Amino acid sequence: MNTEEVSDQSAVKEPVIQQGRQLYEGKLKLMLEPEHTGRFVAIEPETGDYFLGDTDAEALFAAHAALPDSRFYLKRIGYEYTHRIGNYGIHHG
Repeated sequence: MNTEEVSDQSAVKEPVIQQGRQLYEGKLKLMLEPEHTGRFVAIEPETGDYFLGDTDAEALFAAHAALPDSRFYLKRIGYEYTHRIGNYGIHHG
């Protein structure tokens, strides 16, 4: 992959992220929280269509099945971060 390809992919991702966040915060948050807290939502930013799943993969599979040529913004409902990387299970002491 060359530098131009990476740059092009980043340019496509930014609008998807911005539009997806705006749709979630402006419309979907009130509809989905607290009933679906902990589940995942895949949002198609151009249409506003969204797909729910108990896992991130489930939401994305449903989204791609319905709109195979689209890109999606993925969000864990009711959480600040979709995924968290941490020291789970590590005991210090």
